[in-house]
Amino acid sequence: MSLINENFLKLQDSYLFSTIAKKVAKFTEENPEKEIIKLGIGDVTRPIVPACIEAMHKAVDEIGTKEGFKGYGPEQGYDFLRDAIVKNDYKSRGIDVKKDEIFVSDGAKCDCGNIVDIFGKENKVAITDPVYPVYVDTNVMAGRTGEFIKETESWSNVIYMPSTADNGFVPELPKEVPDMIYLCLPNNPTGTTLKKEQLQVWVDYANKNGSVIIFDAAYEAYISEADVPHSIYECNGAKTCAIELRSFSKNAGFTGVRLGFTVVPKELKCGDVSLHAMWARRHGTKFNGAPYIVQRAGEAVYSDAGKAQLKDQVAYYMNNAKTIKTGLAEAGFTVYGGVNAPYIWLKTPDQMTSWEFFDYLLENANVVGTPGSGFGPSGEGYFRLTAFGNYENTVKALERIKAL
Repeated sequence: MSLINENFLKLQDSYLFSTIAKKVAKFTEENPEKEIIKLGIGDVTRPIVPACIEAMHKAVDEIGTKEGFKGYGPEQGYDFLRDAIVKNDYKSRGIDVKKDEIFVSDGAKCDCGNIVDIFGKENKVAITDPVYPVYVDTNVMAGRTGEFIKETESWSNVIYMPSTADNGFVPELPKEVPDMIYLCLPNNPTGTTLKKEQLQVWVDYANKNGSVIIFDAAYEAYISEADVPHSIYECNGAKTCAIELRSFSKNAGFTGVRLGFTVVPKELKCGDVSLHAMWARRHGTKFNGAPYIVQRAGEAVYSDAGKAQLKDQVAYYMNNAKTIKTGLAEAGFTVYGGVNAPYIWLKTPDQMTSWEFFDYLLENANVVGTPGSGFGPSGEGYFRLTAFGNYENTVKALERIKAL
């Protein structure tokens, strides 16, 4: 009889956003006359900008010719895209990242899950809490998290680093040294972030202890403050301790187009073993490369027209964030985030649990958000709203919440 990976059986219920979708579907079925406004899942709503659409149209026409046809492409990504990434995301910030240290993929979520393949099962994982659920679940699948403790809603072999209002959303360095440290900055779900000198502390800690930081920079395009780093490689010594995950989903609206990349510096080693070489081997074996058409759209993100159009798009979402944050504060809520990220993190009122507030908001305002407890134990008592809706619905949702 075939055996299964029993670690999958340890996964708790369904994925957070699947649970939300089921609740919303049930409510909609029972209340078909209600207009639901969704400010829950961080999916974008603005159309792909013209510069990227034009690039894809041109690429489609190109591969329809004998001279321009493209078959299998380079697994790490086409040079034209990686050159654009190096120039615009790194050299422009004084960062020395080489083209062959960039691995283009079909999105940061896949890379986030796949990167664990190159690490040993015995590694101890540290996560900020609350946190994007994929960090934890992918390590559950890999057999790295121990057993789930129902009473505390936590895993026995995971180091939790609380990031709450009590510590200004700046997690403390763990006393027990982890092997793998997940940092998402600007943070999902709290919408908060660290300044460069605060991030440097983590880089120094990782280098001192031989830990590897997996740095998720999916929301860097939304940074508005000058002292907040866009890349962990802005910190001294980061190339010897950090892997960086990047996404085109939130900066360019590619949630349905699918494109991302991971940076694994050649200086990064575990003992004498190069993680760059290991990831290159894994990437080339299990991935055939992102589509040529999509990579051309990615290249257009860095064109003058693309930059201008996406700057306007980011500004649109951040205006939504300002609208939500200001409106909630006027309604008496305690709110965080919304300055360097498109997420607003609020304390639930009247000592409601996160799921109680979810139900209350859905039933009484017909607005969908995300319960903070779904992001980890320290998320209990908090709630996330996203700025990725359209402006008209965002205003309407705030009017409904204010009327409660």
